Amino acid sequence: MNEVMPANKEFVRRPGISNWRSCCWLLAAVLAFTPPNVFAIEDPNLFTVQVPLDPEEDNPRATAYKKGLWEIVVRVTGSELPPETPLLEELFPNPARYVLQFRQGADETLLISFDGAAVENVLRSAGETVWGVDRPLTLVWLAVDWGQGEREIVAADDPEPMAGASRSIDRNRLLRERIHATASRRGIPVVFPLLDTEDLQSVSFTDIWGGFDEQLLQASRRYQANSILVGRVRAGAVQRNRWTWYFGGVRQEWSGEPEDAVNFLADALAAEFAFAGDAPLRTVTLNIAGIDSVRAYGTVQRFLENLSLIEDFEVHTVKGDEIRYEVRLRGGSAHLGRALETGNILIPIEKFDEIPPLDPFPEFDSLDFMYRAPGRNF
Repeated sequence: MNEVMPANKEFVRRPGISNWRSCCWLLAAVLAFTPPNVFAIEDPNLFTVQVPLDPEEDNPRATAYKKGLWEIVVRVTGSELPPETPLLEELFPNPARYVLQFRQGADETLLISFDGAAVENVLRSAGETVWGVDRPLTLVWLAVDWGQGEREIVAADDPEPMAGASRSIDRNRLLRERIHATASRRGIPVVFPLLDTEDLQSVSFTDIWGGFDEQLLQASRRYQANSILVGRVRAGAVQRNRWTWYFGGVRQEWSGEPEDAVNFLADALAAEFAFAGDAPLRTVTLNIAGIDSVRAYGTVQRFLENLSLIEDFEVHTVKGDEIRYEVRLRGGSAHLGRALETGNILIPIEKFDEIPPLDPFPEFDSLDFMYRAPGRNF
């Protein structure tokens, strides 16, 4: 189900434009300036897989290449394709052509890195759906009722072992590994909360189990995750497992095993960010305020360059600390608006002279954002 959640998104009101200043120095200086990558939304392992290497096969490496390429295509298209889909044979008759490097892994496996750009180009040329490397980080809050009064929240790391606690640690680790394995196969970056003092002062098992998600959303802000998955799992009762996903002002609810929830999550994110290779190009005006330094300009430039749905963009005008870009992309402004939020460096500017729409990013010809400098609060 889809439901618009109460407004908890971060907006800023448009500030007054600062004094006029020349933009020539800014554009020239940035050519030699490379800022740090502050928007951690790219998964460096997106095009690397570990697959079985069966010595009983006639050509074990070729079979491993085919299996590995299937996993890459699943990640890039955002679709759960069957391993023997004709699409692989038609578009990739020679999987070895797309292998960049490989090495032997543990337990008779092969670790393979593929040429992701080449795979994407083939899929785009065929008009297939493509989802690039810009993928939102999902924070997973998982509360588990093991029965007999044992209730826990699964953390990012296991605590120091205590007497009688090994069973609890092992079963929590297993749940975490199941989620990570499915997320890795679908190309979805996920993290669990630290459950340190700060988390435990804000969130309890009862908060998660009882559906007091507003507290979870507030506690999640420190992780800078735009996508939040909340799980309530009761051991031995699959149908009673409840999952709630928050993203872009929308809430969705699912039931099922952890693997099911991650697959639903991947499908939902793909619906937001993937686009057809033959989708028509559209031009959207993007206004970004708060760009008041070479570092800010360089950071925004690199961020836009790394968004896969953007075909190209150019600076249209510079006025004070606001830059107007003309962006050509495959997809609409709603997709662009959500993608811009994933990097945690841009905040949508509230159009306070209009009635706020239910969809935080309806289709407009222009979008207005504010650059969020490190340490800047609104």
